[in-house]
Amino acid sequence: MELRHRIDGPDDAPLLVLGPSLGTTTHLWDPQIPELARTWRVLRYDLPGHGASPAATEPFGVADVADAVLALAGPGRFAVGGVSFGGAVALSIAVNHPGRVSELVLCCTSARFGDPATWRQRAARVRAEGMGWLAGMVTARWFTHGAESAVAEPMQSSLLGTDAESYALACDALATYDLRDHLPRVTARTLVIAGDRDPATPIEHAELLGEGIPGARLAVVPEAAHLANVERPAVVAGLMSRFLGHGRGMKARREVLGEEYVDRALASGAASGLTADFQEFITRYAWGDIWIRPGLDRRTRSVITLTALVARGHLDELALHVRAALRVGLTPDEIAEVLLQTAVYCGVPAANAAFGVASRVLREMDAQSDDKE
Repeated sequence: MELRHRIDGPDDAPLLVLGPSLGTTTHLWDPQIPELARTWRVLRYDLPGHGASPAATEPFGVADVADAVLALAGPGRFAVGGVSFGGAVALSIAVNHPGRVSELVLCCTSARFGDPATWRQRAARVRAEGMGWLAGMVTARWFTHGAESAVAEPMQSSLLGTDAESYALACDALATYDLRDHLPRVTARTLVIAGDRDPATPIEHAELLGEGIPGARLAVVPEAAHLANVERPAVVAGLMSRFLGHGRGMKARREVLGEEYVDRALASGAASGLTADFQEFITRYAWGDIWIRPGLDRRTRSVITLTALVARGHLDELALHVRAALRVGLTPDEIAEVLLQTAVYCGVPAANAAFGVASRVLREMDAQSDDKE
């Protein structure tokens, strides 16, 4: 399956993949790109027969689209999200490939889109009559009655430009899609966004996602129907930006502190709700504004951090940053030199405690290395 796509944002930023709803294209996410692409490398794709993607020539399922998206994303972990059908694709990836997904954004989507017979009936009518009859019915579900024509008409045009057979095959795919029993398999931090006037995926669908996915956060957008990100673009951009944090900050944090530690910290914050905002704060400001500045390399920043932690007696944090120092290229001998320097300027008792922490960390890391061998 070939999916045409486009990429916005810095080449060195972490990857964020965003999928469209049925009947729309990559342009669905245009309102959020200026904010997200500042610190994320954003990949958007068109569904089969939508936008620039070739028409589908054979039946496909949501999982098939998910596999094609994984191929576009390449190796490694990434954040993924989508609206409606695109949200189903994102959820399918998170369920079946949990190790690949760092963050998950589900906007106006569901684990099951209603009665399968309804989707098969829609597919049959599209095959018989084409796309024209859909315009009024679908766009009435996409937007509230107060939506401006300048907002709704471009989306209607993209719907009418969709290949009819590809649209029908996508309806068939939604008829067989059901991940309700698999939601606990999602391990990624998850944000569920719902429109309070969405008739296609009502709030009950979002609540099911929020309750079924461990630690998921639910946000309801007021005065919005199914395409909430188009109808209330600033609200959705703000929700996503706060949840995803600073993209390059998250990348730096993972590279310095390690994937496992960051995953545990984020999961703990999401599960308890107590530290979630704090995790976003330190990702955005400490790692996104300070650690990525070009004025000092990471080795130098690590030396400064070790010294400051010894001076203030933050021994738990010191253990974390001894590991980080090794990860950014400091040797055990260089760490010892840093701690020896602190004995002069921070005091012998502080340095003594720091040497104890560093020695324990190095022993633990040596033991882990031996176990792997």
